[in-house]
Amino acid sequence: MRKRFKKIGAMLLATTLSLSFGASSLAFAANGEVNEEYKKRFEVMYSKIKDRSNGYFSEDGVPYHSIETLLVEAPDYGHVTTSEAMSFYIWLEAMNGKFSGDFSGFQEAWDTTEKYLIPSEKDQPNSSMSRYNPNDPATYAPEWETPEKYPAKLDFDAPVGRDPINQELVSTYGTNMIYGMHWLLDVDNWYGYGLRGDGTSKNSYINTFQRGEQESTWETIPQPCYDIMNFGGKNGYLDLFTGDDSYAKQFKYTNAPDADARAIQATYWANKWAKENGANISNYVQKAAKMGDYLRYSFFDKYFRKIGSPSTAGSGYDSAHYLLSWYYAWGGGIESDWAWIIGCSHNHFGYQNPFAAYALSTDPDLIPKSRNAKNDWAKSLDRQIEFYQWLQSAEGAIAGGATNSWNGRYEPVPSNVSTFYGMGYVENPVYADPGSNTWFGMQAWSMQRVAEYYYESGDERVRDLLDKWAAWANSVIKFYPDGSFEIPSTIDWEGQPDTWTGRPSDNSNLHVKIVNYGTDLGVASSLANALAYHGKATGNETSKNNAKKLLDCMWNNYQDDKGIVSEEVREDYFRFLEQEVYVPEGWSGTMPNGDEIKPGIKFIDIRSKYRQDPDWARVEADLLAGRAPTMKYHRFWAQCEFAIANGVYAILFPEDEVVTTKGDVNDDGVVDALDFSLLKKYLLDGKANINLKNADLNDDGFIDSLDFVALKKVLLEN
Repeated sequence: MRKRFKKIGAMLLATTLSLSFGASSLAFAANGEVNEEYKKRFEVMYSKIKDRSNGYFSEDGVPYHSIETLLVEAPDYGHVTTSEAMSFYIWLEAMNGKFSGDFSGFQEAWDTTEKYLIPSEKDQPNSSMSRYNPNDPATYAPEWETPEKYPAKLDFDAPVGRDPINQELVSTYGTNMIYGMHWLLDVDNWYGYGLRGDGTSKNSYINTFQRGEQESTWETIPQPCYDIMNFGGKNGYLDLFTGDDSYAKQFKYTNAPDADARAIQATYWANKWAKENGANISNYVQKAAKMGDYLRYSFFDKYFRKIGSPSTAGSGYDSAHYLLSWYYAWGGGIESDWAWIIGCSHNHFGYQNPFAAYALSTDPDLIPKSRNAKNDWAKSLDRQIEFYQWLQSAEGAIAGGATNSWNGRYEPVPSNVSTFYGMGYVENPVYADPGSNTWFGMQAWSMQRVAEYYYESGDERVRDLLDKWAAWANSVIKFYPDGSFEIPSTIDWEGQPDTWTGRPSDNSNLHVKIVNYGTDLGVASSLANALAYHGKATGNETSKNNAKKLLDCMWNNYQDDKGIVSEEVREDYFRFLEQEVYVPEGWSGTMPNGDEIKPGIKFIDIRSKYRQDPDWARVEADLLAGRAPTMKYHRFWAQCEFAIANGVYAILFPEDEVVTTKGDVNDDGVVDALDFSLLKKYLLDGKANINLKNADLNDDGFIDSLDFVALKKVLLEN
């Protein structure tokens, strides 16, 4: 198709134009199976994501957190990656298999995950892991609120319970090694630790957060997971975090349970769709089941203490809360024969995945091999549903979570704090800067799983929960005449839920409020995914229509040649230059590139390589001028989520029509003076968000003055 635009400034929209005009104005599903329009949109997005020239993947095939490198959020550099990204990669390839019948990409995603995100025998030597004692899993160290309280002194006399699942895992798989993803990977070795401390190899395991709920990303000191003490200080990085009399070279890894659960969720669908297409991916389904077996470590209190009575060491499953907690972790000596494993005492609603629990407890192909796994996951499913019900606010949004270790030190839960199986309510579990349940994305991510679970299982226990949440979520979406939209960005909380009695209450004292709005395209895609499942499962037209409107709005107005993107004003980027990173007095060391680690340093001081970033000069100039930089990011997970959400809509609503209303330039359902003004602006500067199909009134494949004249005529005649 020819591409011709009135203004040179509109060249960025050329790809959008050619893609948007490629389909007929009315699209129906082929053979009544899928909606061809939304399937096509998935395929377009899939092609953009997989196009290596677009920069989503490293040369080793590992997806970056984002195309752009100057990016600080939970990961502190754009070209690291997370287990979250890997789980979305698996989900993306599962969906592609559904439409193409080719599951080789799904298999490659799992192979990449296993090769780079799951520590190998070299990274977690079984010779060390085999020395793990399940009757003495780890040595207690208190958690403190602020980095200034660290290192946390080990307490060898504090009670620690018994690990009840280790022996069955060892007997089932013949190894003491853990089969779970570590959460953070330095893909290009930007920090310079290298794999197992060699300083040069790529795809090295790193960590950041280690020092309490007030330690934001901006206050972290990155460190290698395999610490042979050749970087950092005299004890590597170990004595920044843990206080001990002596230190040994060691490895340590942290699992993010929501990512592993998402990989399992995606594998359930891949397996179902593969069977429909006559493909066999049983080997990879078994990998997901195995991952689910080890994921049970997230069910247990950090030091295996009794749930609801945390001053006492657990003796078995009395230390299981059966929720997907914020992490589980493990490690051991490199030159010493010892190892440890911990669960987590802190539980966030946003990490729960009842769909994964359903799959791991009911699907014969996914039920893990260990003797107790099926029963454990069935109990987890029940407990997770109760957790959501307990935390649902009066408006419908889901509040934070609960902890079995008050203040991270097993202090008594205050008498005025409500409880869930004896665990105290926490508004923002684990992190307070920013609060872990102030991001609206947690609502969309987590409730998508509930909606998908209800669609697949028909479990009426979640119907009221889901309906109430969807009603609230639908009520806070804003669509604008110019084709843009807004959804909540930051939310806040008042009050607390009622103490759990085994039955849901109306939680009249628990309220959510919207702090501000934004246009996070990844979260909007997750929201569309959730609402599509809710609309299909319940027949709710508002949810279905809003899912469609979100997808159509993003497709028509936020595309570029690499995917979808919107502008972000980053007020937090002042912390690049201003945020001090706490280092204890008397401690000194160096990063691999020679950056000094010492008291008084700022964030940028131990990440001086950022000054070489192509975006740094512009960002620094803004910061020095007192302006918050405006950025555009192509986050891998967000691109995948948009593609997947379109795929979900294609599957759920095969009969749905995509109607082109000529002249409805702002895509609000009517043709009026607003469309005339918006088209005029577009022709003048090429920057307005418009529905390109609707704006091409004469169907010649161009947006030009002829369309402007045609629209003027339509308005005069009506």
